[in-house]
Amino acid sequence: MSEVPVVPWSQALARRQHRHFLAGGPDGSAASPVEVAARLLGVQAQVTSSAEQAVAVRGPAPATVRAGLADGSLVRTWAARGTLHLLDTAAAPALLALLAAARSWEKGAWQREFATADEVARLAELVVDVLADTTPTRDELVAAFAAHVPATLAARLSSGWGTVLKPLAWQGLLVNGPPRGSRPTFAAPPWSGLPDADTAARSVVPAYLDAHGPASPETFDAWLLRGATPRRTLRRWFAELTEEGLITPVAMHPDDDPADVTTLHARTADLDELVSPPEVVTDVRLLPAFDQWVLGPGTKDPHVLHPEHRAWVSRTAGWITPVVIRRGRVVGTWSGDDAADVELFAGEPDLPADALAAERERWRSVLGR
Repeated sequence: MSEVPVVPWSQALARRQHRHFLAGGPDGSAASPVEVAARLLGVQAQVTSSAEQAVAVRGPAPATVRAGLADGSLVRTWAARGTLHLLDTAAAPALLALLAAARSWEKGAWQREFATADEVARLAELVVDVLADTTPTRDELVAAFAAHVPATLAARLSSGWGTVLKPLAWQGLLVNGPPRGSRPTFAAPPWSGLPDADTAARSVVPAYLDAHGPASPETFDAWLLRGATPRRTLRRWFAELTEEGLITPVAMHPDDDPADVTTLHARTADLDELVSPPEVVTDVRLLPAFDQWVLGPGTKDPHVLHPEHRAWVSRTAGWITPVVIRRGRVVGTWSGDDAADVELFAGEPDLPADALAAERERWRSVLGR
């Protein structure tokens, strides 16, 4: 058996900045929002402006997100963790296949609170015909369902965050259509079906490790669906990918404590870059709310966000605050027009004035000022 690579976290974060298009330099920007969405396995889009900003700080102009949705290269739908995401249309079916495979809507607690498995199955039958030749608003979609389902189910479809519709999205049966004024619409997806879960895992797991790794199976599943994938299935995916040589165990340690080793997984193709990462040109970055830098590994990742500062970033009602990162670590938060108000966590050294000025100038460009 070959020796397990040993990698300090600073090197992993340096490489991750490049993969997130956050390292600067001549090749440090994405060419299109599709490239961003594909590389990061989606951009969270619960708040449309935050999604546009997350793309824009990586290079493409905010308006290109709307263009991507219009030309079909991007799709907006409920995806990882049940939240709305911008996805690369070509890659979306594989990600959705893993969400569908968990069958989280068949668990007892979900059925008791939202809808039975039989009710979801009935909606899945109906939605294909409903979306065959129209892009209804949510009220119109519910009205179309209401003629064929009990009134109690129709009422649940009308309330909350659209939770009862999420299993339809995960099964690849509906996506967001073009908005009608300020109201979202729903549309039939631009694909004919989803791959089987084992096939999908062969692409999604390595892609996740490329963008957000090294990571454990549990961290991957927390990102995917808050730990809902059956544990036996999850571990089988990682074991088979390891046996095939697509992913590799790596020994990660803090820079100041080489003896504190944790074995995680990385994409095998990335090992050279992990051991000798490219230089990070832009040391300080200001990132928008709900950025994938935080959401990819999760706010509980202590190597990105110290546990004592988590409450400053992960707020009530699921809000993820705009953050300041330095060498990949979250060192503070920011707010205000043009990122005027930067608040560093206690004990963090002041940011270099020129770096902060450059980031504020970047945000003036992102915001069109």
